[in-house]
Amino acid sequence: MSDHTDFYLNNPDPLSSLLFSLELTSEVYVSGEFCEPWAVDTSGSKRIPFHLVSGGHAWLHVTHQPPRRIAQGDLVLFPHDSPHVLSDSEKPPDKAQINQFNPRQDGAITNLICGFMDFDSPASQVLLDSLPQVIVLDLSDLSGNPSLRMLIDYMVNELKVEKPGYYVAINQLAYLLFIEIIRAQMTQGQLSHGLLAGLFDPRLCLSLQAMHNHPEISWSLEDLAHTANMSRSAFASHFHGTVGIPPMQYLTSHRMGLARQQLIKTNKSIVEIAESCGYETDAAFRKAFKRVVGQTPGEVRRNFKQ
Repeated sequence: MSDHTDFYLNNPDPLSSLLFSLELTSEVYVSGEFCEPWAVDTSGSKRIPFHLVSGGHAWLHVTHQPPRRIAQGDLVLFPHDSPHVLSDSEKPPDKAQINQFNPRQDGAITNLICGFMDFDSPASQVLLDSLPQVIVLDLSDLSGNPSLRMLIDYMVNELKVEKPGYYVAINQLAYLLFIEIIRAQMTQGQLSHGLLAGLFDPRLCLSLQAMHNHPEISWSLEDLAHTANMSRSAFASHFHGTVGIPPMQYLTSHRMGLARQQLIKTNKSIVEIAESCGYETDAAFRKAFKRVVGQTPGEVRRNFKQ
C-alpha cells in the first residue's frame, strides 16, 4: 500500500467552495397537468424560477423576444428572475388568464415541473451576473451531457412514484441540476467573462480555489499570482479582464460575504470573525466591512436579531 493517501475530500474545487458559501437551496413546488388554455407566470419572487416540460409542449413569452416553443424534456431557467410567461399558445395570453387554472379536461395536456432556486447570501450576485437572462436547454440532444438527462429522468420518476423521502430527493436533484446547467453553459461556450468564466479558467481557478478555501490567509497579489503560476502583472490583468473586477477587490468582497454569514448565523466575536477572514486586527476588519457592506458588523448582527 502506498504511503501517500490522497483520498480525503478536503480541498474543494472553487465552484464547490463558492456554492457552499453562497448556500444554494432549491425547491420544486408544482408538478402537474395543465389543460389548455393555460398560462403560468412565476416571476417576481426575487428567486431563480425554472420550468421543466415533462410532457406535451409550451410556449415561452419573454419581453422583447419572439415566442419560443418549449418541447417535451426542455428546461427553462431565469437566473435574474426575468418577467416571463409560459402558456399553451404561441399567441401571448391575456393577463386575466395568467395563473388561472382550467378545470376542463378535454383540451391538450402539458405536464410541468416548476420550482425555484435561491441563494441565502447576497454575495451570489457576482455569480449570477455571469449568466444570461434566460437559459433554455434543449434536452432533445443531450448526447454530450448524459448527466443532465439522468437527473431530469430521475426527478420525473421521483415525482411519479412518490416514495418516502421524495420531496427532499427532488429538491436535492434540482440543486444538482443547477450545477449541471452551469457546466453546460461553460462547455457550450456561453460564458466568456464573469466569475464563472474565472472558475473554469485553468489558471484563475487555482487562485480562486486558494481564496475560497483559505480566506483566513493574508493573501497578497503576488501570492495569488503564484498560485496561478503567473507573473503579478499578467495575473492581475487576466483576472480583471475575465472576472470583471481586480483580484484583491474580489477577495475582499468574498471575505465580507463570509463574515456577514458568521455575524448572522454564529455567536463568534468580531475578533474571531476578523481572524477567519484574514484580518490581523478587528479595526481593519470593521473598516473594510463598513466600506463593502455599508453597515458595521454590529449593525448587521443587531438588525438580524430584531
